[in-house]
Amino acid sequence: MSTAGKVIKCKAAVLWEVNKPFSIEEVEVAPPKEHEVRIKIMATGICRSDDHVITGALVEPFPIILGHEAAGVVESVGQGVTSVKPGDKVVPLFVPQCGECKNCLSSKGNLCINTDLGTRRGLMPDGTTRFTCKGKAVHHFLGTSTFTEYTVVHESAVAKIDSAAPLEKVCLIGCGFSTGYGAALQTAKVEPGSTCAVFGLGGVGLSVIMGCKVAGAARIIAVDINSNKFAKAKELGATDCINPKDFDKPIHEVLTEMTGGGVDYSFEVIGRTDTMTAAFACCHYNYGVSVIVGVPPAAQNITFDPMLLFTGRSWKGSVFGGWKGKDAVPKLVDDYMKKKFVLDPLITHTLPWTKINEGFDLLRTGKSIRSVLTF
Repeated sequence: MSTAGKVIKCKAAVLWEVNKPFSIEEVEVAPPKEHEVRIKIMATGICRSDDHVITGALVEPFPIILGHEAAGVVESVGQGVTSVKPGDKVVPLFVPQCGECKNCLSSKGNLCINTDLGTRRGLMPDGTTRFTCKGKAVHHFLGTSTFTEYTVVHESAVAKIDSAAPLEKVCLIGCGFSTGYGAALQTAKVEPGSTCAVFGLGGVGLSVIMGCKVAGAARIIAVDINSNKFAKAKELGATDCINPKDFDKPIHEVLTEMTGGGVDYSFEVIGRTDTMTAAFACCHYNYGVSVIVGVPPAAQNITFDPMLLFTGRSWKGSVFGGWKGKDAVPKLVDDYMKKKFVLDPLITHTLPWTKINEGFDLLRTGKSIRSVLTF
């Protein structure tokens, strides 16, 4: 029996307020409007950015359905949708690609103006929501909302992928893997023979290491205060692993000494202002490039000595690894299918999606890299 054009009643993990666990609720998911797509989610990853909303570090409206790293199958499409059809395997895009705005048209840009990081937080492009729970409107997250059996996204925020792709693996291409891998390859454009430092060895940090290795970096220094993360970092390409807690001087000084003047490329993959400044200071004073990959905490500023910039360093940001989603995601999935990179080492836990609170506990206690929730 077709569900197209009808409201779907299904289960979703709803977050009602800050610092509370998710509650599994019955929700109504409205049919897709013009240029929208309704997706049956098959697998979704737990990302630190979701946790930032729970803690209030990333400010979003409540109630909300979080989740932005996923893969699924198109259930139905609204009027005018041409790029996907029911039955297609897809990855939702938290950075859409409208193909018409200044950023989409620029070869240098990827942050489509329709990205939900601006004014209409938590709503579809038409300013409304497709989710209702207990008679209340529930907000969307980053135009994706994947902690639910069904979601609705705009056509510009979905990429069709290879029908043979394993969804419980390639869901990571929806955020964590692509974000780190692209930060090295697209944003920093790491060069062969160079030296890199990566701060933070979660799923995204490890993906940065993979990107640096593919780019031909000669030395990749992994930095984390949790030494349990070092074995996996080495497995994926790190040449050195250092724990700031083992030194009585600032970590940027340790790295500058280790490398005879600083690294060529540094990456902050945590989302803390102190590590952003340390990563910036540890790159070479004249031609070093430092990339901010971690989501900055709300309402915090950075104070630093401008001489660090004046001597020639570059400080860059990177969202979704600089990739244009609709173009890049299908190609990245193809590369995965051709074994150009691995995803298995990043996935430490696979859980039924109703164990979502357990999955977030694994993240907060540092026991997981990526947990994938399956439906």
